[in-house]
Amino acid sequence: MMEKLKRRAQVLKRDAYALTIAVRDPRVPWYARVFLGLVVAHTFSPIDLIPDFVPVLGYLDDLIITPLGIALALKMIPPEAMADARRQSEEWMQQGKPVSRAGAILVISVWLVVLTVLVWLIVRQVIE
Repeated sequence: MMEKLKRRAQVLKRDAYALTIAVRDPRVPWYARVFLGLVVAHTFSPIDLIPDFVPVLGYLDDLIITPLGIALALKMIPPEAMADARRQSEEWMQQGKPVSRAGAILVISVWLVVLTVLVWLIVRQVIE
């Protein structure tokens, strides 16, 4: 069972790299590129959307949201484009893990919006 999980993790990692390549492929429809961009930014962001120290929800991000996003993105890509991207991703995997600055900016932006709304709600309650 452990070997099966390791293999599945390896395939997921390869597909995440392949999505990074596929997002730039002109054969991929524009709506899929937008979704792919979000999935890739989230997957390779050095900052988690939900930090791991948050009980249960922290790991929800890593165990459910990321694989689900990758699975949905894979369904949007034409098979021939995905096959080419997977071949290229094999080479990338040997070179190291990419880090997405766009993903970090996206996560920081989401947290800033959440904090701004919370501060606004608190200030509104204090004034009333």
